[in-house]
Amino acid sequence: MNLVSVGIFSWARIEPEEGVYDFGWLDRIIDKLGKAGIAVDLASATASPPMWLTQAHPEVLWKDERGDVCQPGARQHWRPTSPVFREYALRLCRAMAEHYRDNPYVVAWHVSNEYGCHNRFDYSEDAERAFRQWCEERYGTIEKVNDAWGTAFWAQRMNDFSEIIPPRFIGEGNFMNPGKLLDFKRFSSDALKAFYMAERDTLAEITPDLPLTTNFMVSASGTGLDYDDWGGEVDFVSNDHYFTPGEAHLDELAFSASLVDGISRKNPWFLMEHSTSAVNWRPINYRKEPGQLVRDSLAHVAMGSDAVCYFQWRQSKAGAEKFHSAMLPHAGEDSQVFRDVCELGSDLNALADNGLLGTRLAKSRVAVVYDYESEWASEHTATPTQKVRHVDEPLAWFRALADNGVTADVVPVRSNWDEYEVAVLPSVYILSEETTRRVREYVAGGGRLIVTYYTGLSDEKDHIWLGGYPGSIRDVVGVRVEEFAPLGDDWPGTPEYLDLDNGTTAHDFADVITSVGEHATVIASFKDDPWTGMDGRPAIVGNAYGEGRTVYVGASLGRDGIARSLPMMFSSLGVEVPEASDPGLLRVERVDEASGARFVFLFNRTHAVIEAMQDGRPVIASLADVGDGKVTVRPNGVIVLRK
Repeated sequence: MNLVSVGIFSWARIEPEEGVYDFGWLDRIIDKLGKAGIAVDLASATASPPMWLTQAHPEVLWKDERGDVCQPGARQHWRPTSPVFREYALRLCRAMAEHYRDNPYVVAWHVSNEYGCHNRFDYSEDAERAFRQWCEERYGTIEKVNDAWGTAFWAQRMNDFSEIIPPRFIGEGNFMNPGKLLDFKRFSSDALKAFYMAERDTLAEITPDLPLTTNFMVSASGTGLDYDDWGGEVDFVSNDHYFTPGEAHLDELAFSASLVDGISRKNPWFLMEHSTSAVNWRPINYRKEPGQLVRDSLAHVAMGSDAVCYFQWRQSKAGAEKFHSAMLPHAGEDSQVFRDVCELGSDLNALADNGLLGTRLAKSRVAVVYDYESEWASEHTATPTQKVRHVDEPLAWFRALADNGVTADVVPVRSNWDEYEVAVLPSVYILSEETTRRVREYVAGGGRLIVTYYTGLSDEKDHIWLGGYPGSIRDVVGVRVEEFAPLGDDWPGTPEYLDLDNGTTAHDFADVITSVGEHATVIASFKDDPWTGMDGRPAIVGNAYGEGRTVYVGASLGRDGIARSLPMMFSSLGVEVPEASDPGLLRVERVDEASGARFVFLFNRTHAVIEAMQDGRPVIASLADVGDGKVTVRPNGVIVLRK
């Protein structure tokens, strides 16, 4: 142990009554840690206000869409747009910074905690005023807001900014204006970011030499805030990640960690929280299997993290998270969890001693693009099907690529995806004019692009690109889609699936492709009863555009269908098919750009024993062995080799 984040929910203890500060207990803890060689990542302690503040100023409490007030009793019960709360929070930040500005053991600031975890949306009067101001700054005139939100529909036209209200409750079964709802999600991310920046700047003014961060919550399903937009506002990116139980455990973790690396633009990042075993907040809180404690941590390290922290050090004996696992569990030191933590500590020391720190995740051949705003737009309740959202497709492609021996980079849509050999746009619902331009230039210049159904339906205002889907890049991908063919079983006799002639099956969604371009080639077609109008229609189409090539996938094939189709997609793109390798091993490399040294991480994705060639000098191994030029990796195992 060489670093601890402390004080995260300590406001009521640090300032027991207004203007009265008690730092003595915290001073003793920090001093004890520092003298033991353990540095402190000190929290601003503003994550949850004390009871005396909310009783004196109930107007700082956020409201839900029905106008009900979130009462104290848990955490994050404050409004990010409250000027009163901001005044008190920044006062605490100044007091903290002044008191600890010269403390040698404090090495970084942990600003607040998991912004938006519980207070992502606020519909209060403060939020209303702030939302109006945000709209005015974004659009300039009310007519531009009317245009962006399409307010001519359902008589929603507004005459001035005073008529803008948050998307409050409109009755069960009704449909919120999609443009307004998308903008409110953007505003909510921006409002929390503005609060973070106010705290950050207050701390930095007093302690300019201390780096500052706040913990993101990036996961395959974690789409509350636009973390790529936030990434440039921290001195180093930090993330909290908790495992997905079941068969997707390792793949989802690797996907999420790769996205954090993309947000960090391949600069080393910080794993601020994860769990040694079970969490406490799911309906069923599954424990980790033997070996997964070590393997999970090393998977984050493989994907670019230079720090590994757990919530929590000692498992609490009281409070809402007393059943959340910890490094030192209720069972004490005589426990497998504690022994595994000690093993992990030894492994991390060995990696550091062998020069891993400061290396970067090696760039993959393939980028899978992730877009927060496309997810927000696809969440609307009036869409072609509620079974399709952007958030599901990138993970399916990441897993399918891994099944074909490719560990892809997961990157935000704003990043340099157009500098990869192959890029995948998986259900990227929104294609702005700028992203459309990048797509065109990338492919025309020789890029290889895979585009799926539900991509490029709308522009940044959630206005449909007209003329057939995907409107702004039809000629690039060589298809024209006239209609959608959603699949489901909610009515007797409705189509539940569609077979393709390449042996795969579409579920949930298919495109009705009515024509293909002159340079296009049909790679796979649908097979169906003749009377449905889908039999023989193109399902996967390759196309030449400029110096590059594209593949359009007009159906939701799932991980297995994508994996089976990828070899023919790569062939159509003119991309070398990856060499045969055991798909049960996830291979990740970190590279020292100065020396060329490479660290090869091999993770077992299966519950079978897997053998592979030894490709380097063993550094650490967990549930893995080396011998006769081969490595043997058991279930939940990992081995790290240095080349």
